[in-house]
Amino acid sequence: MKKATKKEIEFIKEEFIKHYKDAKTELQYKNLYELLVSIMLSAQCTDKRVNIITPKLFEKYPTVQELAKANLDEIKSLIKSCSFFNNKAKNLIKMAEKVVNDFKGVIPLDDKKLMSLAGVGQKTAHVVLIEYANENVMAVDTHVFRVSHRLGLSDAKTVKKTEEELVKKLKDNLHIFHQAMVLFGRYICTAKNPKCDTECFLTSICKSKKGFKPN
Repeated sequence: MKKATKKEIEFIKEEFIKHYKDAKTELQYKNLYELLVSIMLSAQCTDKRVNIITPKLFEKYPTVQELAKANLDEIKSLIKSCSFFNNKAKNLIKMAEKVVNDFKGVIPLDDKKLMSLAGVGQKTAHVVLIEYANENVMAVDTHVFRVSHRLGLSDAKTVKKTEEELVKKLKDNLHIFHQAMVLFGRYICTAKNPKCDTECFLTSICKSKKGFKPN
């Protein structure tokens, strides 16, 4: 598969900024606590499903302090329609306990500290920083992976290597490009039946319609 040229990369960047400059996550949240919980729940689960689950969860546990004291079975019951709800319930409570005990109840806006929390890997930490603080970091989910490979921005086999290539090539405004590729991949450059002829604004430099997935 051909890689995008420098000229094509600049074109991609210009088009993404033009179409998605003010894009935000589709997860519904009111504060950093709600954002982190929502992102943790969104792993292998749609944003739409998470947005259905979280209102009752946040009504019952409106703060990280209350989540830290939550009953595990009650959390499981509230998020049971979410994939991997058993593990996610355990991680939510452990995350909250560590925030209360180690960070004085304040969720840290630092990738290493965020990744020290249960259930928070690099992707989750970076999505929090992108959405809440507009940090210049990249997060690679299935949409970002597929889009970056179809456009020739990466040919890496893993999420980690793909992230490294995107950071190197895109450099600045990474928070915009992450949101752009998520939404572009979710609604236009879909895994099946991408809307190449009707809605895509990058067909002229697209390299493949293959449904790329990380190893």
